[in-house]
Amino acid sequence: MFHDTPPRPPFDPELADALIGLRQAQPPLTVETLPQMREAFRTAVETGAFGTADLTVGGKVTVEDVSVQRGDGEPDVPLLVLRPSSGTGPWPAIYHTHGGGMVVGSPRTTVSGLLPYVAEGLAVVVSVDYRLAPEAPDPAPVNDCYAGLVWVAEHSEQLSIDPGQILITGESAGGGLAAGTALMARDRGYPTLTHQILVCPMLDDRLQTPSSRMLEGEGIWDRNDNLFGWTALLGERRGGPGVSPYAAPARVEDPSGLPSTFIDVGAVESFRDEALDYARRLARAGVDVSFHMWGGGFHGFDGLAPHAAVSQAATWVRDNYFRRALTAGSMATAR
Repeated sequence: MFHDTPPRPPFDPELADALIGLRQAQPPLTVETLPQMREAFRTAVETGAFGTADLTVGGKVTVEDVSVQRGDGEPDVPLLVLRPSSGTGPWPAIYHTHGGGMVVGSPRTTVSGLLPYVAEGLAVVVSVDYRLAPEAPDPAPVNDCYAGLVWVAEHSEQLSIDPGQILITGESAGGGLAAGTALMARDRGYPTLTHQILVCPMLDDRLQTPSSRMLEGEGIWDRNDNLFGWTALLGERRGGPGVSPYAAPARVEDPSGLPSTFIDVGAVESFRDEALDYARRLARAGVDVSFHMWGGGFHGFDGLAPHAAVSQAATWVRDNYFRRALTAGSMATAR
């Protein structure tokens, strides 16, 4: 599959130190190791390793599990709903699609970073439990995400949310699913999203960019892991002409009409080039775009090494964007 290894930039020194232990704890992703990785994720959630030990934040957040029934014969879609315990709303909604390479993870995996917005009474967070590949290949994951989003918009009064202020966000595979869901919402005319916040998003199944080939056996989510994730989702269609932009948003021909967009990515990760290209294409199509590439950053560096200076900077910038989006409405009015 891979015939060359392009050069990579250096890792940030603080991140390089953290990376040693992270690589030792993470085996290569294969059919044989996938059950082990899923179990590790479940254990991490249960033990609070992802910051999820107390989703109520000491009683400031109300936690509810909801099951969305679908009329298309497809399985129900479970949602994790987090609402402020005080106040009456309506609040903006953050619709969250978790990361995990399309093959692991749950609504609780990476939702802890959104808890402050709920605890402070700024938003309701809804995190979707989409089906995972390879057991449920494309289009199951993105269809689940869209079905959950539609339910949220249709039940805005029940959830105490403002249906005119819904933003979508996701990390890694979840970033790709958030982008695909936003495309689906645009094309189907419902619901309207004010923002999409795409964190190190997984966007392109073709694996032809230099960054998608530059890591082998180093960093986080190297080219072999990436190949495994995309193949689990798409099977033999991966890299071919028949892949929908809802599955691989980098394939969209016309990105106009998308909501205000925030994208951030590390400079030393597989998704760097596709994230940069997606931001460039959206901006050229007239979409309001804020793009940040963090020098020395590996995939998910800010969550895996939160005490590094570059991680703190990246977290601050993203948090600032979230807060402006939640408190000021759409930032795309002055085009």
